[in-house]
Amino acid sequence: MRGPEPGPEPTMEGDVLDTLEALGYKGPLLEEQALTKAAEGGLSSPEFSELCVWLGSQIKSLCDLEESITSAGRDDLESFQLEISGFLKEMACPYSVLISGDIKDRLKKKDDCLKLLLFLSTELQALQILQNKKCKNSQLDKNSEIYQEVQAICDTLGVPKSTTSDIPLMLNQVESKVKDILSKVQKNHVGKPLLKIDLTLEQAKQLERINDALSCEYECRRRMLIKRLDVTVQSFGWSDRAKVKTDDIARIYQPKRYALSPKTTITLAHLLAAREDLSKIIRTSSGSSREKTACAINKVLMGRVPDRGGRPNEIEPPPPEMPPWQKRQEGGGRGGWGGGGGGGGRGGGGGGRGGWGWEGVGEVVGEGVEGGEEVGEVVVEEVSKAGEIMVGGEIMVEEEGAMVEEGAMVEEGTEIHMEEVVVDIEDIKTTKIR
Repeated sequence: MRGPEPGPEPTMEGDVLDTLEALGYKGPLLEEQALTKAAEGGLSSPEFSELCVWLGSQIKSLCDLEESITSAGRDDLESFQLEISGFLKEMACPYSVLISGDIKDRLKKKDDCLKLLLFLSTELQALQILQNKKCKNSQLDKNSEIYQEVQAICDTLGVPKSTTSDIPLMLNQVESKVKDILSKVQKNHVGKPLLKIDLTLEQAKQLERINDALSCEYECRRRMLIKRLDVTVQSFGWSDRAKVKTDDIARIYQPKRYALSPKTTITLAHLLAAREDLSKIIRTSSGSSREKTACAINKVLMGRVPDRGGRPNEIEPPPPEMPPWQKRQEGGGRGGWGGGGGGGGRGGGGGGRGGWGWEGVGEVVGEGVEGGEEVGEVVVEEVSKAGEIMVGGEIMVEEEGAMVEEGAMVEEGTEIHMEEVVVDIEDIKTTKIR
């Protein structure tokens, strides 16, 4: 089975025409016959010369070239050939027949003229493609961070806003504005940089880590100061006069408050832009500083205010929580548990005042029982007195005239008017069986 027959081979004239159409050429040589006729005439053809001049001017507008092809050279063919030859050499033309040999013998043949048009048209096409790519890369979204930063620079310098987002164009305007400003000030106006070394990649990363740590620390401090500001302003609204002006205070305070951000804006760029005068610390009380910090409230004089005290040397010690310990008084009185004034056993009457009954060593406090059998009497061998007695159950305190619940503390020596009372005495008592 035979395949499709191949079409006619592409000709140089066809390539030149396709390229010229893609470039937007609107001249008379868009027809193949007219192009062939002009190529046969060479530089003597006005249409061919005009096409060469148009291609050369388009190329020169897209790249920085010293040589050019002008229409003034068409009147003198030798000068026109010299312009074309110099232009082709600067463009690094690969066709040796166009840039070498006797200049009068160049561009005599139709193929040489077509090679010239093909080279110039394809070079122009490549330059337009590169220019379009460059414009696409430079045309950023106006909401992008890079565009916002460049626009902020333009606003600071007073550069008129650009209708496009062409970053290179905007930077060129910034450069021109900066040069214009610097030309009007003294040479040492900007000053020398504070950082005089070129940072390596590792040093830049280390400085970024240091800046991150400092930013975190100072963000915490700024949050604390902002919170103190909120609390202070809130306290101003507690008075009766301020309560009726809550809306007015909020309307004035809130816009200024929301303008304060706890986030720091210091970056590595600030370090690179720092100048030597930044190391000069100006006192806060100096005239230049007070010009910006002085306000009307500084002129208000406060009257005498009451002394609120608070000095440690004027503070009186707190009263004691419990009465001081008093030594037992010997004498008659009601006997306690175990009998202090009288004999052993419960109650115990007679004799001197017995207190709680743990008067001394040798008192009988109970019967010793071991294995269900009585083995003797339990006597007090040693007593360590305490100042308080923990009461269990409910007892009647004579001084207060009220019932005291279990766990209450009563002073030793307080008279108890109930018989069946269990008391826990905070004494260290040692007993033995005899």
